[in-house]
Amino acid sequence: MKNNLLSANAIVPHYDRNQLKPRIVHLGFGAFHRAHQGVYADLLASDHGSDWGYCEVNLIGGEQQITDIKQQDLLYSVAEMDSDGWRARVVGVVRQALHLNVDGLEAVLAAMAQPEVAIVSLTITEKGYCYRPATGQLIADHPAIQHDIANPNQPQTAPGLILAALRLRRSRGLPAFTVMSCDNMPENGHVTRNVITQLAQHQDSELADWVRENVSFPSTMVDRIVPAVTPETLQHLETLLGGVADPAGVACEPFRQWVIEDNFPQGRPAWEKVGAELVPDVLPYEEMKLRMLNGSHSFLAYLGYLAGYPHINDCMQDDNFAAAARRLMLEEQAPTLRTEGVDLARYADSLLARYRNTALKHRTWQIAMDGTQKLPQRMLDSIRWHLANGSRFDCLALGVAGWIRYASGKDEQGQPIEISDPLRDEMASRVAASEDGPARVQALLQMESVFGRDLPENPTFVNNVTAAYQQLLALGAKSAVAKLIAQ
Repeated sequence: MKNNLLSANAIVPHYDRNQLKPRIVHLGFGAFHRAHQGVYADLLASDHGSDWGYCEVNLIGGEQQITDIKQQDLLYSVAEMDSDGWRARVVGVVRQALHLNVDGLEAVLAAMAQPEVAIVSLTITEKGYCYRPATGQLIADHPAIQHDIANPNQPQTAPGLILAALRLRRSRGLPAFTVMSCDNMPENGHVTRNVITQLAQHQDSELADWVRENVSFPSTMVDRIVPAVTPETLQHLETLLGGVADPAGVACEPFRQWVIEDNFPQGRPAWEKVGAELVPDVLPYEEMKLRMLNGSHSFLAYLGYLAGYPHINDCMQDDNFAAAARRLMLEEQAPTLRTEGVDLARYADSLLARYRNTALKHRTWQIAMDGTQKLPQRMLDSIRWHLANGSRFDCLALGVAGWIRYASGKDEQGQPIEISDPLRDEMASRVAASEDGPARVQALLQMESVFGRDLPENPTFVNNVTAAYQQLLALGAKSAVAKLIAQ
């Protein structure tokens, strides 16, 4: 794909791409990164001039994505879509693309050890950090982490790769890069620091000390709805681009937000010039987004899937589901937040408007993936707040019950559900060993890495979730949500 082949309907790079240097190495060249951080970098280069380019790296899977972008001059397209139509832009900030299994570890480490590299950023999803969501600590007995402890120069995980690159930079007398997580975890910078420094301690205590003293781990909050790419998406993109096929293209909503803790000792792009917010503390923004947006997304995903709604916008056509999502946000999530000067009712209404975008075919199944990694920050932390304050959490209880019903592996018609979760085997064994009903609830609530030790021992929590689960079994998801709203 060359610039001169692109349709006039697309915004194309007019900046000198040769002036861009791969000063950011990004791990996880997935759809979200392409539609979010890549667009910010492209806008900065287009509108303000910048020499900050990307080296993109995939570690596990995604070989085809790297192959595709290499074959089209390191360009890819992003289509913003809403009910009024689609608008495309071609992003030109990628200067190098590598895959660990294709190009080899040596090539990836060489890229990360270049003197001009100032930032290593990540979108590897929650499970890529090999951490326990309930505690934010490294899973030291994770098989891949055990491999990286025994073989620090042949890493299999993203934390292990980052440590190998830092070790190499240290040996060459180069400064450490900043490590910036862009994944949906509360205090994602702290989680990343915990995982990397704890792994380093297992490998080399001197390296661990050096990392603590020299590496910064800013937290971030990222927001843009980016559905999984489908053949229909790519066909529409090809039409927009004047007949040019782009297998690396992505589609997303027009809205985008990026809040970043300003802690970059080796420098950073001027992201604030293109709409990012640089702040001293990201946590209030993270919690607002994780609980109100991601929490309601998970609520709609599990219950919507069970109700037979394939997409989030389908859920929003059901007035009861829309009302339940708003009630969840404002009555059960908003009170737990520490935001100041934010109109949370207006924020909730803006989220519901985004969910109604009929051009976004955001699958409930996609959002339901990796629930064991998502529930703690999206729902369970809020439930703990309500338990401490003696307040009701009916929507949250139904959301957790929806996850348990979904995790049982069969929908309301008895058809199998394709469960995608790093703890799928443990979930399946607990389901197989328990009868459907209160015993099923007890079995899944005993997953300590998800629910911790406190929640399964709290009778108020267990009783509320069990009652909600019994309603799901008796009424089905649609009627259970309707009854919730009628209360």
